Amino acid sequence: MRVAYLGPAGTFSEDALEVSGFAPDTFEPRVTETIPAAIEAVAEGFAERALVPVENSIEGSVRPTLDSLIEQAERVRIIGEYDHEIRSALIARPGLDPAAIEAVISHPQPLAQCALFLRTELGQAELRVASSTSAAVREVASTDRPWAALAPARAARLYDCEVLREGIEDEPGNVTRFLWLAPRDLSVDEAAPGNPDGPWKTSLVFAELGADHPGALVEALHVFSDREINLVRIESRPIRRELGRYRFFIDIEGRDDSAEIANAISELRSKAGSLAILGSYPTT
Repeated sequence: MRVAYLGPAGTFSEDALEVSGFAPDTFEPRVTETIPAAIEAVAEGFAERALVPVENSIEGSVRPTLDSLIEQAERVRIIGEYDHEIRSALIARPGLDPAAIEAVISHPQPLAQCALFLRTELGQAELRVASSTSAAVREVASTDRPWAALAPARAARLYDCEVLREGIEDEPGNVTRFLWLAPRDLSVDEAAPGNPDGPWKTSLVFAELGADHPGALVEALHVFSDREINLVRIESRPIRRELGRYRFFIDIEGRDDSAEIANAISELRSKAGSLAILGSYPTT
C-alpha cells in the first residue's frame, strides 16, 4: 500500500505514521512537499492512503488540509483519525551555543506552538519559515551559519545534528489530530478498519444558507439537535469568492448511514446551497 504524507523524512507526520498503528506493517511511503500534494496523491491514484494533520490543540485547524479536503471532496474521503502528541525540539549543528543562535527555522505550526519559548529564550533570533520541520533541520545542517530548527528530536539523528532542548512547546499535552484519507470510491467498511459497532464520527462541510438573517446558522444546526445528534466540532472558513461568505465544517457523532443522521443530513442539504460528506469513520 502506498501512503502519502508531508515530508521529507523526520517530520511530525512521519512520526505519526510510524506509531499510529493504522498503516500496514509494510507500506511504500509517498513523501510530498506539501499537505495538498499528499491529498492530491490519493485523488489522482498515486497513493492508496494519505495521513495529514488537521487540528492542533494549541494552534487550531490546519487550513491547507481543510481547503484541500473541499477541493478533493468528490475523490477523497476521511476514513480514520489519530491523535499524536507533539514534542518539539530545538536542533542545531553539534557544538552550537544557544546564545549564539541568529535564526530559528521551522514550519509555521511549530513556530507558533513554541512562541513563548522563542520569545523568552531566543528573543535575539530571527524566525524563518520552512515547508516542513524536516526541511528546516536539513537547511540548518547544510549551513555554517549559527541557525537552529524546531522539529521532532528524531530529525536530529537523520541530519547529523544534535538536540539542544526538547519539550519546548508552550503548553503541555500539545496534540495534533491527523486524518487518514482514502479514495472516495471505496466503501465505508472497506476503507475504514476498526470496530464497526464502536463509536463513529461523520465530517461535513456546507455553505450558502440562503438570504442572510439572524439565526440562520442556528436554524440549520437544529437538524442535529432536534434529533439529539451530538455536534462535536464546528469551524468556519471563507469561501474566498466574496468577503463575509463562509463554509462551515462540522463533526457529528455517529455513522452517516444511520437513519437519524441520514435524515438530518438530507434536511440540512435542503437548507444549504452546497453540502459534502467528507467522511464517516471510526473514532480513536
